[in-house]
Amino acid sequence: MSKHVGIGYRKDFGSAFLESDVLNPAFVEVAPENWVDVGGYWKKEFSKVADKYPIYTHGLSLSIGSPDPIDWDFLKKIKSFMQEWDVKVYSEHLSYSKCDNAHIYDLLPIPFREDAIKHISQRIKEVQDFLGRKLVIEIVSYYTPVAAEMSEVEFINSILKESDCELLFDINNVYVNAFNHNYDPKQFIEQLDLSSVKYIHMAGHEKVSDDLIIDTHGQAIIDPVYDLFEFAISKLAQPVPVLLERDFNIPEMEELAAEMNQLESICQKQWNHEPIIAR
Repeated sequence: MSKHVGIGYRKDFGSAFLESDVLNPAFVEVAPENWVDVGGYWKKEFSKVADKYPIYTHGLSLSIGSPDPIDWDFLKKIKSFMQEWDVKVYSEHLSYSKCDNAHIYDLLPIPFREDAIKHISQRIKEVQDFLGRKLVIEIVSYYTPVAAEMSEVEFINSILKESDCELLFDINNVYVNAFNHNYDPKQFIEQLDLSSVKYIHMAGHEKVSDDLIIDTHGQAIIDPVYDLFEFAISKLAQPVPVLLERDFNIPEMEELAAEMNQLESICQKQWNHEPIIAR
């Protein structure tokens, strides 16, 4: 079993995920929205997964940056789900996906502004108080800055400080943003509040033109992103869990295992620690 590296669990894997010994993740991550109301066969399958692996959740619908009120009925379902399955982490995106009570089904960027910091930080505090745990927010990819008054890293650090939440450090998103907006990803990482990192996402992306790449989770991780990952974890004070994301163009399990093994090898090289995933 991997000591540090987990994988997103998908219904696409079916029973092969549990029956095969090809993938042996340290933990699995799911989108809770896809599982909160599931019963029957798939609930039984999920129960088997939860019995075998620690569960992390990565939400899609909280819309923490939205002007709309927080959906407390939705959060009640999330809280119940986490209690039922002993969920270790609830993470969400530093973005918004809902406006005028309509879900946009995309992760839209938030203006890097002081008023946005105050708005989001207050909402994060309310969510944390309700759930009784810290929210973990993810650095997202964005393709056009919106009314920015400060840098991205200043914006993220300010929210971490003011809300006292934790950070989901998506290395591929940092790489994508740095490429698209022409900044140095290593300098960004050196300026980021790394003491707040709860865990890490790693994924592939698609190059659509000479000056644009898109975070798709549909391709293998490329060498420059592996290099950035190694640089990033060398800056952390302690080991954290690492997740391999693959949402589209799902390859054979052997190919996923090879990516997980490469990530694990880098972790072992930098950390050389005992397993850090607690059940």
